[in-house]
Amino acid sequence: MDEYPRLTHPEVSARDMVRRRSWPATVAALPVGTRITGEVVRRQPFGIFIRIEGVPDAVGLAEITAMPLGMELPAPQASVTGVVYWHDAHNHQVRVRLDEWQADDE
Repeated sequence: MDEYPRLTHPEVSARDMVRRRSWPATVAALPVGTRITGEVVRRQPFGIFIRIEGVPDAVGLAEITAMPLGMELPAPQASVTGVVYWHDAHNHQVRVRLDEWQADDE
């Protein structure tokens, strides 16, 4: 199995449309500073995508630029917690800094 799978089935475009329509509600539900809990749904070389609990249309992204040296990305299906630090309107993503990354960073 590929460590970095892509979503390639026909539902992707429908899912993208839902995200675009729900983006204002996502931003309102997850303002900067909000604590989140979620599940890793996909790993990429640049970070992980997170399904955020309680906000089904939200896409969370934790980038490796915020990860301390020597740490590894959480595995798919891992439970993670963190804080929202930015909203990327262009990609409809909620940027998250993971707690486990902050503990070593402080």
